[in-house]
Amino acid sequence: MSGILSTFEKYPRTFWIANSIELIERAAWYGVFMLFANYLTGSFDEGGLEFSQSQKGWIMGVGTGILYFLPIFTGAIADRYGYRKVLLLAFSIYTSAFFLFPLFDSFTGVFAIYLYLAIGAALFKPVISATIAKTTTDETSSIGFGIFYMMVNLGAFIGPLLTMLYKENMFYISGGVIVLNFALLLFYKEPGREVDTRPIGESMKQIFRNIGIVVKDLKFMLFLLIIAGFWTMYNQLFFALPVFIDQWVDSSQMYLFFKEYLPFIAREYANNGQMNAEFITNFDAMFIIIFQVMISSIVMKLRPLSTMVTGFIIATIGMALTVYTQNVMFILVAILVFSIGEMSASPKITEYIGRIAPTNKKALFMGFAYIPLFLGNILAGVVAGPIYQKLSDKHEFALDFATKNGFSISTDSDITKNAIFESIAQQNNMNTQDFTNLLWNTYNPGNFWYVIFAIGVFSAISLFAYDRLVIRKDAAK
Repeated sequence: MSGILSTFEKYPRTFWIANSIELIERAAWYGVFMLFANYLTGSFDEGGLEFSQSQKGWIMGVGTGILYFLPIFTGAIADRYGYRKVLLLAFSIYTSAFFLFPLFDSFTGVFAIYLYLAIGAALFKPVISATIAKTTTDETSSIGFGIFYMMVNLGAFIGPLLTMLYKENMFYISGGVIVLNFALLLFYKEPGREVDTRPIGESMKQIFRNIGIVVKDLKFMLFLLIIAGFWTMYNQLFFALPVFIDQWVDSSQMYLFFKEYLPFIAREYANNGQMNAEFITNFDAMFIIIFQVMISSIVMKLRPLSTMVTGFIIATIGMALTVYTQNVMFILVAILVFSIGEMSASPKITEYIGRIAPTNKKALFMGFAYIPLFLGNILAGVVAGPIYQKLSDKHEFALDFATKNGFSISTDSDITKNAIFESIAQQNNMNTQDFTNLLWNTYNPGNFWYVIFAIGVFSAISLFAYDRLVIRKDAAK
């Protein structure tokens, strides 16, 4: 423990300011993002937009994917114009996007405003990652990025807990939270960088030349492609798991526990005797807050690639098991297993790229660190969109069941998803929970775990082969 504390003393003030900015930004982002999947697909009477799972996949996959593609350019722009200026622009876009979001309820409108929000996030991400990379050394980077990742998850934990209290105003709450970062910018001291005084046209040409240099590094690009598989699997925590829990999982026993021992939680984070799906998925962030520094201290001296392979395997097992059953306690254990793998692998990915990046191109290379997330989000949108809709969507199963059994289905546009489901259940002489169980046993939506497991295992095997056949082979020369 004394070793960790002595390491803490080696970080400059800018490191801690950057981590505080990250915490606030993540609280604002996840305050919306954790609730976003059910917001897009949920019933009108619960404040949802009733988009299909496929439409949800397009918005969350492509929109979030673009967020992680743009840092290739925004990172290089930040290197030229300065981190502070880019952060100011990012927070301005963030704030306006959150306040404008409730004005849109069509697929096109929601897609457009989400892309606008993504631009703000794309400006922010490479700057804050590069700041952490520039304020840590080889000695302090492992724990440093562990702290950074813990702050990410502290924000990710706090944000949804806040917005779940006032779901109808979640966008305004997140907009208000992000405003706090304008004040923190007053204390942000920009880390050293080379000032680019060339004309903008020449500067942009250099950006593309730099991108070409990175792309030609085939070993680095292969590493990024492999990592994309991990993020495809990981993103189901936000894209699919909240919907799966909301549709299928019986959390009544958890509700009764909180009602007896922590009535505030049962009152504020439950509905109709069931815990909110986002409250359950938020345990991932809580586990990381508790265990991240400990896990980072354990793996700090281990080879990054070996640690990543192990983390991939553990995370794959955990994430696959979250959609295996309707038992909420089983899901909590699976989320814990997943979080252990996530804590081992995810910070090491950022650390590995930060360590191999040239000093004067930190933001550019950290921008490329998001390419796996770009691909992972696009693919995750496919998995949680049309694939989930085919394999696990309760609404689709209910409609199919009604059609096969000759039940009537209202075509009135004012009838909500919940009302349609209740009507089909009543025609089958069942309450909604019993009808849900019937659909579970008939259509086996838990088979979705095979898809997640296959993606994670393929990624782990590929990274293991990369380490053995590429990295160690080169080291032996």
